[in-house]
Amino acid sequence: MRAPTAFLAFLVLAASAVAADKAKPIASVNDKTIEASVVIDPALKVYPELYERLVASGKREYDKARAGAAAEFKSTSEMFSDGRKFFYKRTDRLRSAIAPYISIVRGDDTYEGGAHPNHVVDTLLWNEQTRRFMNIKPFFKEMADGGPTLRQLARLIRVALAAEKKSRDIEVGDPDTDQWLSGVKPKITDIGGIALAPSTETGKSAGLIAYFSPYAVGPYVEGEYVVFVPYKAFATALSPQGATLFGGARPEGDDKND
Repeated sequence: MRAPTAFLAFLVLAASAVAADKAKPIASVNDKTIEASVVIDPALKVYPELYERLVASGKREYDKARAGAAAEFKSTSEMFSDGRKFFYKRTDRLRSAIAPYISIVRGDDTYEGGAHPNHVVDTLLWNEQTRRFMNIKPFFKEMADGGPTLRQLARLIRVALAAEKKSRDIEVGDPDTDQWLSGVKPKITDIGGIALAPSTETGKSAGLIAYFSPYAVGPYVEGEYVVFVPYKAFATALSPQGATLFGGARPEGDDKND
């Protein structure tokens, strides 16, 4: 009986990803200095306090981007000749809802006259019960920087990244020594933006999804990287809380929502 429910949840998330791409911005401007906008997935409105925080954060960055463009226009107006202008877009998108844990993928796209636009991807994990942002530490028995759990997770993520690079026909060295992959370190802040993956089992997560911005684990031309680590690869490190959260398998096609 669980599989149809899990499949329905998967379809809801897929529809949410499409809706987020087409959502009307909560704030936008297109003037002589900047084209800027903030888009928040409408699916997140069912979590009012979370949604309000995302709106407030987005508007702060939006206002900061507009002020920066205006100041640059005032001091260096030639940068804006021939119709050139700055660009800023903040996007917050629902990635998974595994009660009470809500995973959000955040993208910040900017251009300020450099060689190319910049794209930064990160994640947020919200606990709807406590009404607070959190990280994945409570799901593990031990999670000290440099400790055995983060060493294990960092290596699992490097191995997954190496496999992804090979699938793109990109040359990659040993996951433990490759120059680019060495940026994935056993620190909670250095293993990528982490989201909980949906599962075929209702109310469970199938594992961790790690997001990396361009430049983080490869040259800019390689773009963003997203990799999945199934929970069975780190199951022995889970705390009682984590053991109740993880289970099942990743729904087929879920990677299309990355």
